[in-house]
Amino acid sequence: MSRKLKIRKGLDIKMAGGVDDLAAVDAPQSASYAIIPDDFIGFVAKPAVKEGDKVSAGAPLLYDKRDEALKLVSPVTGTVEAIVRGERRKILRVVVKPDGGNDRLTHAVSVKDEAEARNLLKNSGLWAMMRQRPYDIVPNPDAVPRDIFVTAIDSAPLSVSPAAYYSDKATLEAAVALLSKMTRGKIYVGRRADGLLADISGAEMVDVEGPHPSGNAGVLIANISPVNKGETVWTLDLATLWRIGRLLLTGSVDFTDYVALTGSEVKTPKVMRTVIGAAIASLTDGQLVPATHHQRIISGNVLTGVTVGADGYLRYPYRQITVIPEGDDVYEFMGWASLSPRKMSQSRTFPGKFLGRVFRPDARLLGGRRALIMSGEYDRYMPMDIMAEYLLKAIIGRDIEKMEKLGIYEVAPEDFALGEYADTSKTEAQKIVREGLDYLRKELE
Repeated sequence: MSRKLKIRKGLDIKMAGGVDDLAAVDAPQSASYAIIPDDFIGFVAKPAVKEGDKVSAGAPLLYDKRDEALKLVSPVTGTVEAIVRGERRKILRVVVKPDGGNDRLTHAVSVKDEAEARNLLKNSGLWAMMRQRPYDIVPNPDAVPRDIFVTAIDSAPLSVSPAAYYSDKATLEAAVALLSKMTRGKIYVGRRADGLLADISGAEMVDVEGPHPSGNAGVLIANISPVNKGETVWTLDLATLWRIGRLLLTGSVDFTDYVALTGSEVKTPKVMRTVIGAAIASLTDGQLVPATHHQRIISGNVLTGVTVGADGYLRYPYRQITVIPEGDDVYEFMGWASLSPRKMSQSRTFPGKFLGRVFRPDARLLGGRRALIMSGEYDRYMPMDIMAEYLLKAIIGRDIEKMEKLGIYEVAPEDFALGEYADTSKTEAQKIVREGLDYLRKELE
């Protein structure tokens, strides 16, 4: 028996470059793989290896300064090629060059209690792939979650359903059984009612209907059991749940990854089977349309992804690459005031709003900073009981009491991404929320 959740607020952005065939094709082996600590907010990285060290798949590359059992691990067998540092010797990435070997670090998976379950997830690197609310960070090593929420939906622009690749029932049920040792509450799994994902024993299934951001963990939490001050919940995606199950069934972590290569600059959008942390070039070489203009490669979707170069690496959560025109060489008659039907907009001022077609947007902001924030814009796109504009103002003013009253414990930057896209004032809402969460954690912990 599952419960149903219908989301009415939101928007599915109609963009060219979606995947038509869900059958995955093998990507060429990457020349190198990288783990990037900045993808794991809350993880205080210290190196566990030196350049030139030989490592097996699953061997630790970095450990958390606060808890040495909490690790980030190598996705492949090979040699540590580089530990790249930035300002103040901050670790930017650890690069591993594969040697073609299949050695994997194995773990004892006979888990009797909560302490053993926690230790297994920390040492395997899978703990770092979960998130905690409040603060949207890698879960605190000592945190006890009230509930755990699993998202088996990706509703972001041009995304594909993770349930098409990570739906083995026995594997998922093994993972749920392990996670149930770490919470006295429930494990909720949000899914589409399309039959791709069967009921999972031990979890409460939630059939979610509606536009983006219906696939966000924050939407699932807000509409089922919101987070109150003093409470902690964990979130993870279906791929991480599947990897936990694979660890329990095989004794080692499976780093196989299914990545949707999407966007109007891709010749034939497709799903590619690779390994987490792969070089972007291994996924995009020969796959993009020939172009004289600049192209923007995004690891992730257009709303929340990270801009990477062709020499970059696949970033957590390792689900999607989107390639669109940069737009820095475009001259458009009348600029923002152009009434061209090719202009993508949610404003009724532009004819594209009514055409029902797919668009080929570029990376231009097409707006500017201004003092005026049009009231209610965020409310149209956030299916959460959050007064978004007031929360943003409280964060900017660093008013902790107001931030708490307005629901900051419930949110993550991704929950504001769609509203940021539609915002007339082009407020950097995701950046503001991230800074607010970091400030709150620093002041209260």
